[in-house]
Amino acid sequence: MLTFDHIAVSAETLARGVQDVETALGQPLLPGGEHPDMGTHNRLLSFGPEEYFEVIAVNPAAEGPDQPRWFNLDNFRGATRVTNWICRCPDIEAAIAAAPEGIGVPWKLQRGDLRWSMAIPEDGKLPFGGLFPALIQWHDDAHPAPRLRDTGVRLKELRLHAPEAAALRAALGPLMSDPRVSIIPAEAARIEAVLATPTGDVTL
Repeated sequence: MLTFDHIAVSAETLARGVQDVETALGQPLLPGGEHPDMGTHNRLLSFGPEEYFEVIAVNPAAEGPDQPRWFNLDNFRGATRVTNWICRCPDIEAAIAAAPEGIGVPWKLQRGDLRWSMAIPEDGKLPFGGLFPALIQWHDDAHPAPRLRDTGVRLKELRLHAPEAAALRAALGPLMSDPRVSIIPAEAARIEAVLATPTGDVTL
């Protein structure tokens, strides 16, 4: 039902996030855009023809929504880091029904000719401390990944360090199977992404 779509790397400012990630990967990030409904903006990097990576931050020039922003960005502080991952689905209503409580309600969003629906929690916080994936359904067959220049970077492993590892595994297991995703028991929730780059593996 769910397929890995992209990773969200949060930053206190977009400029700082771009600088941190470009330094770590040795690759330039590509133009993204603004999300007026959420008051955020991003820059992108290809993971191949069907997957990608975004650095995202609050846009200080935008008003934002009447509720907390997605990915809990209103409360983000500290170092640029992977905070969330996003999975696409063919039917977002069905995916929401199968997901844990708190996954959110569908918003219809648009940037240019890209149109999608996304489940956004009312408090901005995804289940399991942000370790459960956000849900997205792309419309009209338009997707960012094929439009991005392929620099050879690929997702090699996504490590979910989870205080409730068994419960997360039980919630996620019936919905998707991706050998790159591992759930690791831990005291605090965090996400690590291991990326294969032309110059070697990088862990964010």
